[in-house]
Amino acid sequence: MKEDFLHYVWKLQKFEGREFQTSNNEKLYVKKQGSHNFSAGPDFFNSQIELADQLWAGNVEIHIKSSDWYAHGHEKDAAYDNVILHVVWKHDTEIYRKDGTVIPTLVLKNLIPENTLERYQKLFSKEKKWINCENDFAGVDQFVIDNWLERLYFERLQKKEKLILKELEESQNHWESLLFRMLCKNFGLYVNGESFYSIAKSVSFSVVKKCCQERQDIEALLMGQAGFLEGDKEDWYFKTLKNNYQFLKHKFKLDNETVIAPKFFRLRPPNFPTVRLAQFAMLYYKRDNLFSKLIAAQTLPDIYEIFNLYGSEYWEEHYNFGISSLKRKKRMTNKFVDLLVVNTIIPLKFCFAVQQGRDITEEILQLASAVSSEENTIVNKFNSLKKVSNNGCESQALLQLKNEYCDKNLCLQCAVGSSILVSDVKTN
Repeated sequence: MKEDFLHYVWKLQKFEGREFQTSNNEKLYVKKQGSHNFSAGPDFFNSQIELADQLWAGNVEIHIKSSDWYAHGHEKDAAYDNVILHVVWKHDTEIYRKDGTVIPTLVLKNLIPENTLERYQKLFSKEKKWINCENDFAGVDQFVIDNWLERLYFERLQKKEKLILKELEESQNHWESLLFRMLCKNFGLYVNGESFYSIAKSVSFSVVKKCCQERQDIEALLMGQAGFLEGDKEDWYFKTLKNNYQFLKHKFKLDNETVIAPKFFRLRPPNFPTVRLAQFAMLYYKRDNLFSKLIAAQTLPDIYEIFNLYGSEYWEEHYNFGISSLKRKKRMTNKFVDLLVVNTIIPLKFCFAVQQGRDITEEILQLASAVSSEENTIVNKFNSLKKVSNNGCESQALLQLKNEYCDKNLCLQCAVGSSILVSDVKTN
């Protein structure tokens, strides 16, 4: 038995009736269970009960055993002076106020319906599972899942907002600079994300803006900071960019000591860091005022058009310096842009709107729902239990569900877990 289950039972009053007997056989009627407190202090505030035909208003504290009151030192804490009811699973001792009067105790052990208790024990069984409810997930009503995933999506956006605001402060509240860093990181995808982020942070955005006037300058800047222009190669384009970079390095006093070296290992050629940096350079060469353009873009086709670019001509026949390949334009695919939309553009749009006091909930939902679902271990596993991810909004929500609820065993704060406890879902 865990205390959070008793919180759940009390919060939703998951027992029959509202009229009971205290441990001292006093007549008790619950008029208002109160507001759940997730901070320090009693578990529920502003509760109301009738005890022996007298109305009481105050707080409710919940424990597994009555003696936990003393084990937790509540008798010494003034925050608990206004507790009007002690709710426990097992009553093993009387609890007294400072004035010597007994705090009434309600014992839940025999009040919780047997089927609710069985579902709880099954949900938290010690059987090794990917998630606690994996045997019941498929039977949960789709309406419950859809509504919960939408809420989780915005919960995830709000979590990202905190990180973005911290990054914005480091960027001296410069939104264009912030976009440059975030986009660069996501151009590196999972393997080179931190590396590309270190490249973006290694150079002032004012330098980036100056280099964006010439395509070879911005490409030389990025390739040079990444460490790809070191040594010697019998390749004309390598030599051209290296000469450019040496000039820029001297002019702007650049160094790349803090840059994490990009990796090629186990990457498909279209995702080589050289190719992605070339595409990123072309984006900033071709699209001035990129932040304003992306904020103004309200539909996915609008965003696709902004990213409808190729690397420079050299990269049509190369994936790396000095190594030729079949001629092919290195276009940013819609699938790649979808990842940028989900991980960079939407979070930035959301954060920027919040800062301006604008509500763009519908725009965000429409955009996220238009993006294709991500494919990763977590999303694929959920879909194997029940097909629940059809777009970027739902795949992001599933990441939030797994990381913030399933992995932390917060099933009682999850709409899926609560649904399983109160209804007869179809089990596998």
